[in-house]
Amino acid sequence: MRVSTPAPAKINWTLEVLGRRRDGYHEVRTVFQTVGLCDRVTASPAANLELVLTGPASQTGTPLAGMPPAENLAYRAAALLRDRAGGTALGARIELEKVIPADAGLGGGSSDAAATLRALNRLWGLGLPAGELSRLAAQLGADVPFFLVGGTALGCGRGDEVTPLPDIPSRRLLLVVPGRRPARKTAAMYARLRPEHFGRGEASERLATSIRGGAAPGDGDVFNNFEGIAAEVLPQAAAAAERCRDLGLRPHLAGSGPAQFVLLPPDAESAPLREALTAAGFDVFEVATIAAPAATAVAEEP
Repeated sequence: MRVSTPAPAKINWTLEVLGRRRDGYHEVRTVFQTVGLCDRVTASPAANLELVLTGPASQTGTPLAGMPPAENLAYRAAALLRDRAGGTALGARIELEKVIPADAGLGGGSSDAAATLRALNRLWGLGLPAGELSRLAAQLGADVPFFLVGGTALGCGRGDEVTPLPDIPSRRLLLVVPGRRPARKTAAMYARLRPEHFGRGEASERLATSIRGGAAPGDGDVFNNFEGIAAEVLPQAAAAAERCRDLGLRPHLAGSGPAQFVLLPPDAESAPLREALTAAGFDVFEVATIAAPAATAVAEEP
């Protein structure tokens, strides 16, 4: 049997940093959203744990090609789940098709980890409940628990305390991704925050209430604490935002960047915009928001 599941990218409708916690992390309030740019995880039985990367955003089509497996969140998720199951003899061949650009603020690695937990929980017949998988996911990264839920959700704590929200009506977006993206930039972004940047989470709570009432997010609802400092750490983000504004668009920072997202009207013609942004050196993806069932679906193949 083979088990396959999507690993979608995300944007943050809101991302508010409330301050530093005693454990050294930051307290956040955020409204997450999965979008239709997806990696895919396929797991099949094997004697040992094996990870194979393929796809346009991967660096190799061979098993890690010398990269230490511990550096890949999908592999770490598999090893963590195996340890939790107490089955050192459990194995799987994990095929990870990479489409989401890395280090862009779109959550690709975290989504891969969640998809791996989901797929192997099914492949190995563990039947672990959602709460247990979420606890494991939180050990891998603050965003990972959200990707077990998908759709639209409110994140609290480090972002790992996730409350599902009603799925919103589908919205079209452009994702605009600079070609140069520094690794480990999230820590640098948090380090640059000053007390005056901290908020109280009001934008996130207000949007969550609005979504519960049946409204869909719009440009006026989007808020990101990192917008004010992105240019200091990520000049690529500033360049992408400036080019979007030159084209009459309203860009928003995706997570901790440097990718930007732009909301498109339902019937807007996007081809000229995509062509202009691509000509300026950016990778551009037209996507739509995706609901929780599609974001977390698991398919079994004989």
